[in-house]
Formats: sequence, structure tokens, C-alpha cells
Amino acid sequence: MPSAFKLFALAIGAVVLIALPFIADGIGMPAATTLATSMLIYGIAAASLNLALGYGGLVSFGHAAFLGLGGYVVGILYHHFVSGDPVFGWFAGTNQLIVSVPAAMLVCGLLAAAIGALSLRTSGVQFIMITLAFAQMLFFLFVSLKAYGGDDGLIIRRRNALPGLDTRDDTTFYFVCLAIAAVCWLLLQRFARSRFGVVLSGVRQSERRMAALGFTPYIYKLVAFIVSGMGTGLAGALLANHLRFVSPDTLHWTKSGELMVMVVLGGVGTLSGPWLGAAALVALEAILAAWSENWQIFLGLVLLVVVLLTRGGLDRLLRLLGRRSS
Repeated sequence: MPSAFKLFALAIGAVVLIALPFIADGIGMPAATTLATSMLIYGIAAASLNLALGYGGLVSFGHAAFLGLGGYVVGILYHHFVSGDPVFGWFAGTNQLIVSVPAAMLVCGLLAAAIGALSLRTSGVQFIMITLAFAQMLFFLFVSLKAYGGDDGLIIRRRNALPGLDTRDDTTFYFVCLAIAAVCWLLLQRFARSRFGVVLSGVRQSERRMAALGFTPYIYKLVAFIVSGMGTGLAGALLANHLRFVSPDTLHWTKSGELMVMVVLGGVGTLSGPWLGAAALVALEAILAAWSENWQIFLGLVLLVVVLLTRGGLDRLLRLLGRRSS
């Protein structure tokens, strides 16, 4: 994509994202702000998965574990904050966003380290099945935890507080998520251009070649998997605050498949692809669900057309349009 077109597209995108809540209120569609918040949150999750999938070649069907666990960390901390009982008898709960979100990322990072340390000793179908098995074990664990709602989930009556901001306001929370998403995008961009990102891409193409050059593929893949899990946990924490609710459904393997579809729809191994894919899928689900009860059929047809015709997702489609306009 020509640099001029890319900068123009980024500038237009930034202006639209900043103005969106005000436009939505002006035209009497405040629900568009809520929908856009969901797009940003799922964009963070899809971009985090793309770090493992697109750059590391790690096809993980277990990232729903990190998304759901990140949400449950927020929910459990809030539950104990309200009840006044220490979490597991060790430490107090909290309703502060600057505490709950880092806690969710830390817990998800530790889980990703444990899962990755075991699953990365395999590859291919075995790796996929191990990550899927871990996610399903966590799903059934939270279904069985009646103290935290069990199958019914856990209600978060108020969003976590952030000093100086009213996070209960949908517009304010949208801008909080927008700021976090912007930071994530910049960090991922820097990562892709770093020495680590280049080596990781080399590992994806040929582990033997990189090992012959003196690198340790296992370490690079493990670090990428951990960072990917932490990013997905961040998205889970924001999603729980956004919905003010978390349930085991977020941990189910179908949610991992949904994240995978977002990455593929937008473009695997690209910077903007996962964000485009997340926005497109969330928008399509909302529009088609309001139009027909059998919206999944039409969604499947749209996804097939986009993936087969663009051969690289929405990111490639935009690149082609950029070349033609230059």
C-alpha cells in the first residue's frame, strides 16, 4: 500500500473513531457507541491471537481460555469487593480498573506460560488439541464454581472505576477502550518490526533453519504465546466491564473459533487485519441478527465470499484498492 494512501487511511480512521460517539448521539443512535466498543475489545483479542497465529504460526483453539479468564478475574475481584471477603482468603477484592486489568493480564500470562510450556513441545494437530483441551477444562471448572454463578455467570453491577473518569458512561468507557486499543496497536506494530518479531516470523517459516542460525525456536514461540495470552486477557477484562457480566460461554471453544474467524477474515499475519476482521464480524452479526433468525447462514456466505475472493482478507482488499487509487 502506498505510504500516502496508508497515512490518509489512518488519519481518516482516527477521525472517525474519535467522532463516532458524538455522531451516534447526534443522529439518535447511541447504541452505535456500544457496538463500536465491542469492536475495539474484540479487535484487541483478535490482534493478540494474530501474534501467535500470524507471526508464530501457532494455531491455537484455546484462546477463549484467556478471554474468559480475564473476564472472571475482574468479576471475582468485584464480587469479593462487594462482599468484603478476601479472595481465596488471601487478598481483598477491588473495583479499580487500574488494578483489575493488570491482575487479569498477569493471571492470563501465568496460564499461558503453563499451557505453552506443555503444548509447544508438540506441533500441528497435537498442539491444536492440547490448547483446545485446556480451554475446555477451564470452561467446565467455572461451570462447576457455584460460588461465582456457575453456569449462570457472574454479574458485575458497576464497571470498574477509573480515577477522574465516569466509566459508567458508555461514551467515556468507549474512549478508555479506544486509548487502550491504540496503545496495543502501536506496541504490536513495534513488535512486528523488532528483532524478536523478525526471528519469530523466521521460526514460523522454518524452525530448522532458525535453529541452525543459533536461535531457540521454543523460547521465541513460548514468549509469543504468553504475550498473546496476556493481550487476550486484557480484552477479556475490558469485555467483562463493558457487558458488566461474565459467563462460562466466554471460555467455550466456539469463542476461540470466533476469534480465529476474525483473524482470517481480516488477514492473517497483518497489523490491521485482525482489527478489520473484528469490526466486520461484530457488525455483520449485529446487522444480520436484526434482519433474520437464520443469520448464521448468511454470515457464513459473506465470510466465504470475502475469504475466497480476496485471498488475504480485508487487509489485502484495502491494499488492492489503495494501489488502484494511486
